[in-house]
Amino acid sequence: MAGTFKDCATKIKKPPEPTCPLSSDPKVTKDQIICWQKLHPKQPLDYHSIVLDRPLDLSERLIMAPPSYSELGKRSRDVFGRGYHFGLIKLDVKTKTAAGVEFNTSGSSNQESGKVSGSLETKYKVKEYGMTFTERWNTDNTLTTGIEVKDQIAQGLKIALEGNFSPQTGSKSGSLKTAFQNDFVALNTDTDLNVNGPIIQASAVVGHQGWLAGYQTAFDTAKSKLTKNNFALGFSTADFILHTNVDHSDDGQEFGGAIYQKINNRLETGVNLAWSAGSNNTKFGIGAKYDLDLDASLRAKINNQSQIGLGYQQRLRDGITLTLSTLIDGKNFNNGGHKIGLALELEA
Repeated sequence: MAGTFKDCATKIKKPPEPTCPLSSDPKVTKDQIICWQKLHPKQPLDYHSIVLDRPLDLSERLIMAPPSYSELGKRSRDVFGRGYHFGLIKLDVKTKTAAGVEFNTSGSSNQESGKVSGSLETKYKVKEYGMTFTERWNTDNTLTTGIEVKDQIAQGLKIALEGNFSPQTGSKSGSLKTAFQNDFVALNTDTDLNVNGPIIQASAVVGHQGWLAGYQTAFDTAKSKLTKNNFALGFSTADFILHTNVDHSDDGQEFGGAIYQKINNRLETGVNLAWSAGSNNTKFGIGAKYDLDLDASLRAKINNQSQIGLGYQQRLRDGITLTLSTLIDGKNFNNGGHKIGLALELEA
């Protein structure tokens, strides 16, 4: 009898682990791989071979939908801005309840001034009505309430109303923002609700086969005067973005340009250039971000003032990310004055 049971047991085979469909997906993301590893710990994936070391997928190089004017050149700016917290010690905590309410808490300490600041934000989305409710409070004792409606009146249309109130001073302010976006155009308006005369800002970006052209203006109704008159022209693909702009304001004219290139799935680079006609001041910088693996990345940048920024980001475990950064003054290396920064992000 025992032998019969043993023979039967040998015939029962344990079902094999499912084959990962992500290994052959050219558009797989980090988050998808992390999710797979949680569900199938006995079948680890080699992130380097699947994502980092694979060739770039250029089958859909042209980015169809144009961004808003404020987002033109954003990917290049992210190379210079993200992952750096010079002179700050920062803590960000993000949580989400079972009911879908999001809580974002942020606090920072300035090492030079010693000032400590913080904020608390709650956000609740009603997906069936396309509505988002937001409440914010910061240590300057300012309360902000916002409501956003998206894709309800028309597909691609977003309307947001926001109000600010300071109990300590009694000051009140508000703004009304609208945005419309499709595959060919992005339109934005921003009006502050000032009884003395609102300032109306508007922008438009049109796109065709990767080419982008944008215009941004601001009109002060109290003074009946244009206070902003900006133009932008660029070309955008999945791995390369060129952005140029001319800004006209009360401070004078400024000409700028930015280049972003994704060399491969590990390395991203950016170049920024700006020249002010009024002060004849030139700004130039180059930066790069390199992914070491799934959890770690390095950042570096340098500008024409010999300021060198370095950053290292490490995901310690799920929901915990540590970022270290430093700013080195190359012109006064021996005199000190260099800055360091530390940021910890917690998410649950």
